[in-house]
Amino acid sequence: MENNVFEEMAKRYDTEERIELAKVITKKVRTELENSKSKSLIDYGSGTGLVSLELSDLVDSVLLVDSSMQMLEVAEAKIARQGITNSKILYSDFTQGTPEIKADIVFMSLVLLHIPDTKKILQELFNILNNDGKLIIIDFDKNDKVYHPKVHNGFSHEELKLKLSEAGFRSIEIRTFYHGNSIFMNQDASMFISSSIK
Repeated sequence: MENNVFEEMAKRYDTEERIELAKVITKKVRTELENSKSKSLIDYGSGTGLVSLELSDLVDSVLLVDSSMQMLEVAEAKIARQGITNSKILYSDFTQGTPEIKADIVFMSLVLLHIPDTKKILQELFNILNNDGKLIIIDFDKNDKVYHPKVHNGFSHEELKLKLSEAGFRSIEIRTFYHGNSIFMNQDASMFISSSIK
């Protein structure tokens, strides 16, 4: 992943549009996290914690993982300012190497589209999950109007299901839950939520 882009964006990342989109995502993910009070959550590609810090009340612990130190510094400042006691940050890029960590839930919001090797990252996430752990992915449905050399133009549910099952996941559910204007590279787009069990 091109770090420097996100490093430069970190201080001005939390725009009104991103905050609004994060609220939509948070609301959806909250329903997935019912009865997770004793569980540990990793937010992979957490950015400034726009979503996962809003979920910290539903789980035992949150680890915000990102490959941009600046993004994590913004997240850390929020953790301190809001007095959140169960959330920590970890500077790491699992596409380069995965630390020895485990979690009950791994959450990834609008991150998969930035990772060239989808298969490899799904395998890494599978490996850090505890048995019966859950992977929650929010991303964009495939969108032919979007083209960018460094970003997938979304995902078809069938392709993603296949990749998830190849990585070892089971009980895979994927459904579209939101349509928005100009939310994906200035194009109207829809987002899906995918939930799978290790």
